[in-house]
Amino acid sequence: MQTFADYLSSYEPGKELAHLPTADEVKRQYPNPCGYSTGMEDGMILGGAMLSVLADRFAVTNDASLRADAQKVFAGLKLCATVHGVPGFLARNVCPEDQTSVYINSSRDQYTHGVHGLWKYYRSPLSDEPTRAEIRDILTAVAERMIEFATPENDFDFCRADGQRCPLGICRMWNVQPHEAARLPMIFAAAWDVTQDETYYRQWRHYVADAIQQSAAPDKNTPAYALLQMQCSLELLHSLEIDETLKKEIEDRMRHVSDMAEQRSSHIADRLSHKTAEEMQMLGPDWRHVDRWINQNEYANPQWGKYREVWHLTREAGESAMVPLMVNHPATSPDQKRRLQNLILTTDYSRNSSCGIIYHQGAYWKARLTNNL
Repeated sequence: MQTFADYLSSYEPGKELAHLPTADEVKRQYPNPCGYSTGMEDGMILGGAMLSVLADRFAVTNDASLRADAQKVFAGLKLCATVHGVPGFLARNVCPEDQTSVYINSSRDQYTHGVHGLWKYYRSPLSDEPTRAEIRDILTAVAERMIEFATPENDFDFCRADGQRCPLGICRMWNVQPHEAARLPMIFAAAWDVTQDETYYRQWRHYVADAIQQSAAPDKNTPAYALLQMQCSLELLHSLEIDETLKKEIEDRMRHVSDMAEQRSSHIADRLSHKTAEEMQMLGPDWRHVDRWINQNEYANPQWGKYREVWHLTREAGESAMVPLMVNHPATSPDQKRRLQNLILTTDYSRNSSCGIIYHQGAYWKARLTNNL
C-alpha cells in the first residue's frame, strides 16, 4: 500500500498498523462511514500534503531520488480516486488488507489537500507527462462531480460514494464557513489550469470573487488544520488569479491567515513545552477496545482518550508553522524561526506515532525554500 495512516499503535516492526480496519469491517462501514478514529480517516489529506512536501523538497535539493518517492505517494492518491469506480469521488483511504474497500463518506477537507497536492505535483518537475495525464483525468473527474452534485438543489453537497447526502455537512462546498469558502473555486481553478477547459474556467470565475469576500474574517478560534487548508486553497487561487485587484485581495487574506497561524503556533509551542518525552512517545489505541464512543449524527465514533491531545499537538505544531511560509515572500520573525528549530530538534521522530510529523517536514522544506531557516 502507498497510502498514509493517521497513527501508529505499536513501535514493533510489522505491528505498527495492526489496528487498521479489516476488509470486512470496511465493507460493513464499521465503525462509521467516514472511518473516523480508525487510522484510515485522513489518507487523502496526508497524501496530498506529502506530495506538496516532496515538490518543495525537490525545488530546494533537485534530488532525483525523490521522483520514485513522489510516484509512490501519487499511486496511493490515484488508488483512493479510482479503486471504487465512482468518478470524482476521493476516498479517505483504501483498506490495506484487500486494497479495494473504502469508507463511503469523504469530506471537503480530503478534497482540499488532495487537489492541492495533485496540482503542486503536476506543476513540479518531479512529475512526468504520463503522470500529468493521469492527474488531469483525476482533477477533471473531481470538477465534473462538483458540477453534477454540488448544486443549489443539493445544498452544494458532493455526496457520498453511494450518491447519498452526507449527514454531517462535511461534503458541502458552498454556503460554508469563511475558512472553507475558497475550496470550490480552487477545485475548478485547478481543473482549468491542467486542462484549459473553458467549462472549468467559467465555474472558477463564477465563484471566486464571492469566495474571497467570504474568506475575509475566519473565526479567531479556527484550528491549525483548517487554517492550513484555507491557505492551500488561497495559495492555488492566488497563483492562477488573472485580475490584479482580486489577486491583491487574495494576498491580503493569506497574510491575515498567516497572522492567525502565528498566534496559534505560539500557543501550541507553549502546550508542547509542558509535555514530557514519555507523553510525546505515546502510542495510539486499538480503536475497537477504547472506553468511550460518541454518537456523531448516527455515526459511532470511538474516542482515543489522552492520546488525542498528543496526536493533535504534534500535528498542529507543524500545520501552524507551515501557514506563514505560504505567503508571497514570507519573512518570519526570530520567534517563528526559533519555534520551528526547537520543534524539529526536540521531537524524537523514531518514537512519535502521530501523522503530524508530515507537517513538520512540510514546515522545514517551506522554510528552506523561502530562506527562512
